[in-house]
Amino acid sequence: YPQNPEKHREALPDTLVWREKLAYNEPYVSNYLRHPAYGNYPVVGVSWKQADAYSKWRTDRVNEGILIKKGIIAPDNAQTGENVFTTESFLAGLYQGTEGKNPLKDAAGTGRRVRWEDGLLLPNYRLPTEAEWEYAALGLVGNTEDELLTDRKLYPWNGSYLRNSDKKTKGRMMANYTRGRGDLMGMAGDLNDNADITAPVMSYEPNDFGLYCMAGNVNEWVSDVYRPKSNDDVNEFQPFRGNVFTKYRTDSVSGKLMRDQFGELIKDTIEDSRNFQDGDYRSQIVEGEDWNEAKDNTTTNSMYIQSTKEGQFSSLISDNARVYKGGSWKDRPYWLIPGTRRFRPENEASNDLGFRCAMTRVGSPDGF
Repeated sequence: YPQNPEKHREALPDTLVWREKLAYNEPYVSNYLRHPAYGNYPVVGVSWKQADAYSKWRTDRVNEGILIKKGIIAPDNAQTGENVFTTESFLAGLYQGTEGKNPLKDAAGTGRRVRWEDGLLLPNYRLPTEAEWEYAALGLVGNTEDELLTDRKLYPWNGSYLRNSDKKTKGRMMANYTRGRGDLMGMAGDLNDNADITAPVMSYEPNDFGLYCMAGNVNEWVSDVYRPKSNDDVNEFQPFRGNVFTKYRTDSVSGKLMRDQFGELIKDTIEDSRNFQDGDYRSQIVEGEDWNEAKDNTTTNSMYIQSTKEGQFSSLISDNARVYKGGSWKDRPYWLIPGTRRFRPENEASNDLGFRCAMTRVGSPDGF
């Protein structure tokens, strides 16, 4: 965003999260994520909003790279204003890029635009739901035989201990965590997890899905809005709380889709379901078939008070409280259990909280 430096600054991780009033962490403020020595360390200092925005940005850059690599569009490093490549605006025919050397052609031999049906573009990167994250963290695929679960897990690895039990690596720590008060990495000359703060993302053995650091190192944002009894509220299939349903805004005269100054298609909210059936009175009302239409008031305050203006009090549990999981370098072992959960306002960041992206698989779950 060369014409909007503020937009660029909003996306940067905040290294000030390392600053503590009674600790000397200034070297991390200056060096973390900036010095090459931290090049393979997990990103921290990002809010849920930043992580969500990055996932969308990553989708656009990856799909743009696919089209450039295949020669369908030409590279354009001078994109400005609303004519910036986004996947949605490209598929809608609003992105005016430069044609590449190998454009798609129709049956008549004339050039045509790429369509979603061509299967060239990838689905959206996004934050995983809490259910997806927990499933991925446990990695029970290694403990099944003929559709039978042979051994349950407490952590992403087998057993109830935090050290490796294999003969070749026996005794090695399985995760980066805090054993006790002041014990972040053991004793000098005999370090246990070998990390005083975060560690490189591939420092410890992966789980049975091949995923690294699903316990310890840094906590991770998930997409869900927090409620204390989420497991009792959500659907059986693809459980998730946090849906905000939208529709594209169209020009009242031309009927064309509208974009903002950054090339993103403008969307209007038609239903905010973040606080649906969380104990408030309105959720008990049967809405009929028109729930998918726009409403004058889509939120309620009767159960969890939402702050509507600066300085107004609200409950800690609100529609802006997001779940994070996994445990971190400064957490005790309890938080390394995938089933544990905490929450934090979506606009806050911390030096022990990062994220990873997920993508919905299209078609068969395992291939036919």
